[in-house]
Amino acid sequence: MIKNYFKIALRGFRRHKLFTFINIVGLSIGISAALVIYLIVHFDFTFDKFHKDSDRVYRVTTDYSFAGEVGHNGGVTMALAPALSTEATGIDQVAPFYIYGNVNVLAPNGSSVGNKLKKQSGIIFAEGHYFNIFEYNWVVGNKKTALKDPNTVVLTTKQAKLYFPKLEYADMLGKQLIYDDSLKTTVTGIVEPFKERSDFMAHDFISYITGTTDHYVKDNFEVTQWGNTNSASQLFIKLAPTASAGKLEKQLNVMLNKHNPPTPENKGNTQGLSLQPIGDLHFDQVYGGFDGVRTASKTTLYGLLVIAAFLLMLGCINFINLTTAQASQRAKEIGIRKTMGSRRGQLIMQFLSETFLITLLAVIISVAIAPVILKLFADFVPEGIAINILAQPDLVVFLILLTLLVSGLSGFYPALVLSGYKPVTVLKNQSAGNSSKSRNAWLRKGLTVTQFVIAQFFIMATLLVSKQIYYALHKDLGFKKDAIVNISTPYKSINTDKQQVFMNRIRAIAQIELMSVGGAPPSSGNTNSTTVTYKDGKKEVKIDLQQKFADENYLNVYQIKLLAGRNLRSTDTAGAGNILINNTYAKVLGFRNPNDAIGKQLDYNDKQKTIVGVTADFYQKSLHSPIKPLAILQPGNRKWNNRTFHIALKPQTAGGNEWKTAIAGFEKIWKEIYPDEDFEYTFYDENIAKFYTAEQHTSQLLTWATGLSIFISCLGLLGLAIYTTSQRTKEIGVRKVLGASVAQIVTLLSTELIWLIVLAFVVVTPIAYYAMQKWMENFADRTAISWWIFALSGGGMLTAALFTLSFQTVKAAVANPVRSLRSE
Repeated sequence: MIKNYFKIALRGFRRHKLFTFINIVGLSIGISAALVIYLIVHFDFTFDKFHKDSDRVYRVTTDYSFAGEVGHNGGVTMALAPALSTEATGIDQVAPFYIYGNVNVLAPNGSSVGNKLKKQSGIIFAEGHYFNIFEYNWVVGNKKTALKDPNTVVLTTKQAKLYFPKLEYADMLGKQLIYDDSLKTTVTGIVEPFKERSDFMAHDFISYITGTTDHYVKDNFEVTQWGNTNSASQLFIKLAPTASAGKLEKQLNVMLNKHNPPTPENKGNTQGLSLQPIGDLHFDQVYGGFDGVRTASKTTLYGLLVIAAFLLMLGCINFINLTTAQASQRAKEIGIRKTMGSRRGQLIMQFLSETFLITLLAVIISVAIAPVILKLFADFVPEGIAINILAQPDLVVFLILLTLLVSGLSGFYPALVLSGYKPVTVLKNQSAGNSSKSRNAWLRKGLTVTQFVIAQFFIMATLLVSKQIYYALHKDLGFKKDAIVNISTPYKSINTDKQQVFMNRIRAIAQIELMSVGGAPPSSGNTNSTTVTYKDGKKEVKIDLQQKFADENYLNVYQIKLLAGRNLRSTDTAGAGNILINNTYAKVLGFRNPNDAIGKQLDYNDKQKTIVGVTADFYQKSLHSPIKPLAILQPGNRKWNNRTFHIALKPQTAGGNEWKTAIAGFEKIWKEIYPDEDFEYTFYDENIAKFYTAEQHTSQLLTWATGLSIFISCLGLLGLAIYTTSQRTKEIGVRKVLGASVAQIVTLLSTELIWLIVLAFVVVTPIAYYAMQKWMENFADRTAISWWIFALSGGGMLTAALFTLSFQTVKAAVANPVRSLRSE
């Protein structure tokens, strides 16, 4: 019986080759999109799911409100961890660790003799309890004692082979590693890295006690200071089986208020601790993940799922439309089969088997083209995603379920319709009856409208996202961003002769127009702020003030406008107390005219600062964030704010390579002065563009989804046009004989379908407008939702539909009427 079903199905496919092709292509596109999106979503949602008792593992994070500014930090004060053992209950394990940053590593007896491994990430200071929460497979060494003593280190097998490629793991024990030229450690253990997906990518585990004893790093280990919070200081805990996360949070905050109570001058400022489940770490957009570790956005992943559902829906709609449209052509077949004794259930199975075969072919095609799609979207797809049917049993299960789901969605309704025809009616009239035809026609119209609602929504969304990205990249941000190079000198060389020598040497390069040395550029991902108070005898204005550290050339390099007063001078040292403020801060202080702010005094970190100039406003971050009150001042003795060179280059000649020559000159001088450090530079406009990487990925994705949805919708439209013209062949012949022109016939055949597209436009416009408004709320400064976005979408969709319909309607209109009327 089943063999017979498939044999009849294959005969039907050969008889209706075009409709079969349209159905397979439509479903293939939807299924391939669903397959790739499944790989992405499954990849991200399986991070750190393998840890034992992961439902009881939490990260402790810090939240604060300071002078009206709300902030979040993934780290905690280092004093918290040792206090938990005596002051908190309900905790099974406590594992603090400290992220050591990018450091140079030397293995004296390994592969890097005389050749350091530079800027190694994934290095942390950890206690032995770390391995109780996160269980590694130990190759050599003792988990209980490996990190007990100072100056010991545990390595992963991969990193150990990098340091000691010629040694067996057992022989690595006792070998020495030197971090940042000073911190000497002894290898006491080797573990296997996690095979599963994890955000815990550390591979060098230095004993935590080392950080409190070694003279080089102990300054960063403020284990007794409750008032200092550092994102490098991470704390993970494992709750006892019967403990409550909510109750523990309350205990943590009681401890914090006990050891770090708010002072009268900090009244109104709050600080609190929260517990973040380990499962949320990979998707964290608030506290931040670990440096160098990619985090995912649940919003983006859910958006991908919606796109996959829409594209699958479009393919299914095509199938339903074309199958029900052909119903009358199969009416006689159904009548004869019912007369010969076929039951309705058997007919339903026959039609479902046809759908299953088409879906199976579409799945096979989708699996074949999925690797190509992954390569095309390599910038968007996370590294590590691949398709391998034999090694991914979950993927096989997904494809089986997807095949059954699509077969059911696409085939169930057409099977009910086709199997429901009455033999007497269809054999007498060769049709399904007027009422049935009417129902099917209305269904087809509704599904067609749904198709074009989805397609036009994607078009509108794509246009708006592209418009906002263009607006962000071309808006006047209040400073110059082109032809500016940023170079940061090594931290150890700040305010030393080396930095001065580097400055003097590169200043002589002919391609440099102007140079400034200081802290971060005008707009950056870094935030530096302090509490500042202004008193005028009547009122007191106390706010959290953003800071930029700069010299006298900073404004000129970035061409920041000065509205009042004067620029900084080389004589304005930190002790001089002269600063610039932006116009936003001037208005906060109550000065409508910037000139009125000149000469006013500010209480600035217990020191008096004098306002000597007011600059025009400029964005300190991306357009997602509003412009905030800001001060610009000399770095003084703040070493970390005096290591970035801001270099304005002269314009290039047409086809010239002056900038390349300048960069080569910088690198040559750098290698002479800093032979052990890698030369790195960035063009500032490229850094600005990186602010909108997520939006650019969204635009890419929407463009892809838009193209596919238009293509699938137009395929379905072409199929309906072919069916409509074939059904009205004799009508067209009669009209031509009676004098109808080609244009009149084309209009007749196209009008009904065009009205469906117009109806879809009317339905989708308010939906798209609402969705656009919600998305634009993510930007403090945003472009307008222009009328032409909707007009262009509707006009473009209409043009594409007319072009698609013209293939068939014009062909039918110019056909010889004699041939269509001959059988009459």
